[in-house]
Amino acid sequence: MASDIEIARAAKMKPIQEIAARLNIPDDALIPYGKTKAKVSGDFLKTLDSRKNGKLILVTAINPTPAGEGKTTTTVGLGDGLNRIGKNAMICLREPSLGPCFGMKGGAAGGGKAQVVPMEDINLHFTGDFHAITSAHNLLSALIDNHIYWGNELGIDQRRVAWRRVLDMNDRALREVVCSLGGVANGFPREAGFDITVASEIMAILCLAASLEDLQRRLGDIIVAYRRDRTAVYARDLEADGAMTVLLKEAIQPNLVQTLENNPAFIHGGPFANIAHGCNSVMATQSALKLADYVVTEAGFGADLGAEKFFDIKCRKAGLSPDAAVIVATVRALKMNGGVAKEDLGAENVAAVRKGCANLGRHIENIKQFGVPAVVAINHFTADTEAEVQAVKAYCAELGVEAVLASHWANGSEGTAELATRVVALAESGASQFAPLYEDDLSLFEKIETIAKRIYRADEVIADKSVRDQLKRWEADGFGKLPVCMAKTQYSFTTDPAVRGAPTGHSVPVREVRLSAGAGFIVVICGEIMTMPGLPRVPSANHIKLDSQGQIEGLF
Repeated sequence: MASDIEIARAAKMKPIQEIAARLNIPDDALIPYGKTKAKVSGDFLKTLDSRKNGKLILVTAINPTPAGEGKTTTTVGLGDGLNRIGKNAMICLREPSLGPCFGMKGGAAGGGKAQVVPMEDINLHFTGDFHAITSAHNLLSALIDNHIYWGNELGIDQRRVAWRRVLDMNDRALREVVCSLGGVANGFPREAGFDITVASEIMAILCLAASLEDLQRRLGDIIVAYRRDRTAVYARDLEADGAMTVLLKEAIQPNLVQTLENNPAFIHGGPFANIAHGCNSVMATQSALKLADYVVTEAGFGADLGAEKFFDIKCRKAGLSPDAAVIVATVRALKMNGGVAKEDLGAENVAAVRKGCANLGRHIENIKQFGVPAVVAINHFTADTEAEVQAVKAYCAELGVEAVLASHWANGSEGTAELATRVVALAESGASQFAPLYEDDLSLFEKIETIAKRIYRADEVIADKSVRDQLKRWEADGFGKLPVCMAKTQYSFTTDPAVRGAPTGHSVPVREVRLSAGAGFIVVICGEIMTMPGLPRVPSANHIKLDSQGQIEGLF
């Protein structure tokens, strides 16, 4: 089979106006970026408020492994499958970050015959949203240091500047830096650092904002530093919120593209699924629900991170109520969870599949805790044997959940027609009784404990007195009703990425807590989580180039 980029390049894309017409979006509501992608204007989206919502489907997965799960590919394939069986459906995805594209993970436009296109554009600069977020973030950084340089009227304690800089690239050398070196003209030297753009609070804010006005309010709520008396300094104190909003006025509008089968897709925003909530924008999802009868969206990493944050943060804040969930698993990944080494995954091993199903079972149980009915999608690989697939189906049946084989990577919508039929039945059954895991009034530490014990199956949360005291101070300052955003490894229910399966009886150590007042959540950093990744020994960037015809090679 051809490579992803070869398949994408051979796609017969339709003009974006035709895709918009499928959703009854008029031409004058489009802001075209070339012939095959466009933003949909905020003014038009405001006219949709009175329309009835369609059905919301979440695609999540087991804990990721190097063997791959294919959550984005399944999201695209399911959207195409729903349209194939006659439903008016669209998908909502996050935008890919340049860091993983040039690092190790690759792009995030799907794969095989289940992709969104134009693939190269989506995986690279796209419509410039990430550049706008980077610029708005670093404008605020510049305004902080400039304010200190010109007399520091707000009394910022330079030791307590909380706002770092960002870059949409994996660069470990920038994790910790010293800025303002070089003498009096350059300001006052202090320790600082860079995060990757997808870890910026502004990225989370853009994805949780309901409107341009809400965006500016949230930007003003960002805490940038503290004074010596520990009182907070906000972005609005620096009069930064207006200029930042100006830089983001185009970026906040959802991006419309299409799948390989010419079905509509919103791709908008891309918060890091570790340090933030890992979902596409509220504006894109809410707008899609007004424009289509079925909306398929995904949340980053496994269900212990992505689905939990989708339910407890995005749905809570946006008033969304999902109708069904799809949990993606592969036989290969289940075998890896069952103890098989990556180089041995090609050989049939039914016993390892059964053992690895414990991880899948844990995620099924967790989704049920939110009251959302689920179906398992077995993302098919060519090496999967019938016995292995049947082992997964039998295990799921024991838990009262159906597992459906999906071959969208090789067969497009034909390979997800059965899955789409099952999803429609679930969504239309009225079985969803969605509710977040915890109430707003629970204390911040109790919220952390609730997630650790009920989702991760930990026995305890370990946190120093300084962490507990910080949480209490935020509660006293009026932030106690905020949800918590857990930042931990995506590879395990524990904070140790090497522990696979469905462990119990472990501890969750909380290293640090951060207040994202603009985004509206508390970030809880557990174990060794970095907000600026590094490149691998052999990064993907080494293989990306232009061929003799000027076409991109090596992007995946």
